[in-house]
Amino acid sequence: MTATDGQVRKVMDEVTRGTKIGVAALRAGVDRKTARKYLAVGKLPSELAKLRTWRTRQDPFEEDWPQVEAMLEDAPEFEAKTLFEWLMQEQPDRYETGQLRTLQRRIRRWRAQAGPPKEVFFAQLHRPGERAQTDFTWATELEVTIAGELFEHMLCHVVLPYSNWEWATICRSESSALRRGVQDAFFELGRVPQEHQTDNSTAATHDLRTGKRGFNEEYLALMRHLSMHPVTTGVGEKEQNGDVEALNGALKRRLKQHLLIRGSRDFESVEAYEAWLVGVLKQGNELRSKRLLEELAVMRPLNVIRLPEFSEVEVRVTTWSTIRVKVNTYSVPSRLIGERVRIRIYDDRLEVYYAGQRELVTERLRGRNGHHVDYRHIIDSLVRKPGAFARYRYREDLFPSLVFRRTYDALRAKRSERGADLEYLRILHLAARSLESAVAVTLEAFLEEGVVPDVDAVQAIVAPVQPEVPVLELAGVDLSEYDALLGVTQ
Repeated sequence: MTATDGQVRKVMDEVTRGTKIGVAALRAGVDRKTARKYLAVGKLPSELAKLRTWRTRQDPFEEDWPQVEAMLEDAPEFEAKTLFEWLMQEQPDRYETGQLRTLQRRIRRWRAQAGPPKEVFFAQLHRPGERAQTDFTWATELEVTIAGELFEHMLCHVVLPYSNWEWATICRSESSALRRGVQDAFFELGRVPQEHQTDNSTAATHDLRTGKRGFNEEYLALMRHLSMHPVTTGVGEKEQNGDVEALNGALKRRLKQHLLIRGSRDFESVEAYEAWLVGVLKQGNELRSKRLLEELAVMRPLNVIRLPEFSEVEVRVTTWSTIRVKVNTYSVPSRLIGERVRIRIYDDRLEVYYAGQRELVTERLRGRNGHHVDYRHIIDSLVRKPGAFARYRYREDLFPSLVFRRTYDALRAKRSERGADLEYLRILHLAARSLESAVAVTLEAFLEEGVVPDVDAVQAIVAPVQPEVPVLELAGVDLSEYDALLGVTQ
């Protein structure tokens, strides 16, 4: 039986302490002759192993390798799979699908021996309290649900590279969540480092159309408020933010493990999910307390108040009863048409203010060129102008749920387009004046019975007309008659 490196090391250690070879071999679990052989040469078994320089089977690519090698020398970025597909196309009778792995190994060996130099990444020396790094990472892969619905979200991840202390804030987009995420982290710490580093996301920088990127004013104001010097990575150089980039994956793996321990990925609310996340983060940071204390000792105390976690813009309400915010369109009450309103932009919502009063709160849209039109804001005008419905730009927003869409389709199957449009708009108007949920339940009941609903039938159930109560006029009472009965005289 071949001795292992560990066994031979054990023999060498025992002999060095003065143990006889026979006893040392016995304690290490090897034969005495084997022990004597390795002691004589003073090397481990792995150091004496001979590299195999011969092939155990014929190389199927030997004949075509010179051509493959020439192609790699001309274009080193060629992938093995692409070259294998080309070989199979050129000589379909020579190669089989299962030989791809063989070609991949040979090309990998060629890259290591004769390929172009690879980019070298240099480990950095971190100083305590010098810098924090922030990055955004998608966390939808955690498959967290809120009340049964998949929760699509990101984490604003802040890391101190020296101690690896970390904090994460749930957010829906980068553009308006950086202020909240950074403040959450440093107000949790109670201190701030000298510098704060981000990559070139639009949350911190903007394109100056000169090939360079500069910090936007909102981010600079945040850095001034927290007394940190802003630092960014080079464009396309994410590895310069490598610590937080690496810890993004580690954090999500740890969260997955804690979700397994929890036994469920469903939370009753976003607030409940946030509370659970804070608990996991605090538990993980306890393991970094020693190096964190070194950082806190040299960091500056945080002695400012939190900045508001929203940005503000002022826009004018169009004649369509809509506003345009962050390249998305939202409807507002039609009484605000022509007026300038102030919008508070949060990570998850917009708040619309007019003359200092909040008029509307609506969920914030993601992406670009989206739209959200609430039928309640425009239905009064649309009922008076039903012809506009057929080609209304935001028509699909006027079906608040699937049952309303099915109702409209049922009306179209029985009536003309104009007649169906008018009847549907009247039903929608009823939903705006009463309860949308009650109208939806009534529509569902009609459709299940195979009946095409109309507004009069729906109103009879949802908001029946109350009978007029007659007004009764009471005649005046002459109290002197009671006095006569009682024999009272004045």
